[in-house]
Amino acid sequence: MVERPREKLYFQGPSYLSDSELIAVILGTGVRGCSALELAHQLLSVFGGLHGLASSSPSELATIGGIGQVKAARVSAALTLGQRLTQLEARQKKTIGTPREAVSYLWADLRFLPKETFRCLVVDTKNQVIANELISVGTLNSSLVHPREVFRPVISRSGAGVILAHNHPSGDPTPSREDIELTKRLVDCGKLLGIQVLDHIIVGDNTFVSLREKGIV
Repeated sequence: MVERPREKLYFQGPSYLSDSELIAVILGTGVRGCSALELAHQLLSVFGGLHGLASSSPSELATIGGIGQVKAARVSAALTLGQRLTQLEARQKKTIGTPREAVSYLWADLRFLPKETFRCLVVDTKNQVIANELISVGTLNSSLVHPREVFRPVISRSGAGVILAHNHPSGDPTPSREDIELTKRLVDCGKLLGIQVLDHIIVGDNTFVSLREKGIV
């Protein structure tokens, strides 16, 4: 007898289930002529796996036949909880010593976003994170960032330094000319304010670039 995904999860544990089976449990039920597991297979196929599902809006998920608003909301909520758990685990260690540690801290905030989003980590003299601030959300290709918005949270929280970060929705973290010019501008502004720009990190798809490592900061 073949166990249904929910029974398999209950008796064997979630680690024994495939991605499709876990999604089927979240969906709960199928529709006439299509089981929950078949719907789950269809979702993964249409959106290109878990990465695609995580970066899709509930309204996009609901366009798949048999999903609808309720099932789309369940899938979106479950994936968002997983991202938040990853974020909490990454932030248990709040001292940032390397670009990779900064990326780990910010990964859940930037990885799956469809628009270019700029954030900054405010740190104290020991490189401990004081705040994680959203600065701007741009279009698919650009983001408007003003020095005033970047340094305001650093000043208000008496921070000693700032780590800049943004994502490239294309998945390629190679810095553009605009990225480099903006970084140099913010470094210069930071010097005038007595605030050190420690790095500018660009997050791509499972990869990143540190402008400090490239000698730009």
